Amino acid sequence: MATVGIKKNDEVQVISGKDRGKRGRVVNVLPSERRVMVEGVARATKHTRTGSKRARKGQTLQQGGIILQELFIDISNVALVCKSCGKATRIGHQVEDGVKVRVCRRCGAEQ
Repeated sequence: MATVGIKKNDEVQVISGKDRGKRGRVVNVLPSERRVMVEGVARATKHTRTGSKRARKGQTLQQGGIILQELFIDISNVALVCKSCGKATRIGHQVEDGVKVRVCRRCGAEQ
């Protein structure tokens, strides 16, 4: 299986889907499923009930309501944003001094 070029805390741009054009930071990566979770992208509403169990003295109720939850999207729907040129780009790899580094395909800068 090929490795994933996008890592946690990378800035990415969504290139397809309902959130196309949005940028965000990668929160979580699932390489085996080829999915990423991006901050502020692919949000769904989750309706929660109040927690009604109060077993111990002094324990408070859990607040209910509508919560916005981020979902995983396919890794093919995002592109890494280059730190130097600021554009969405593909990722290349080069070996420099025995260390494999990621390289921007547009400007050639290290990521």
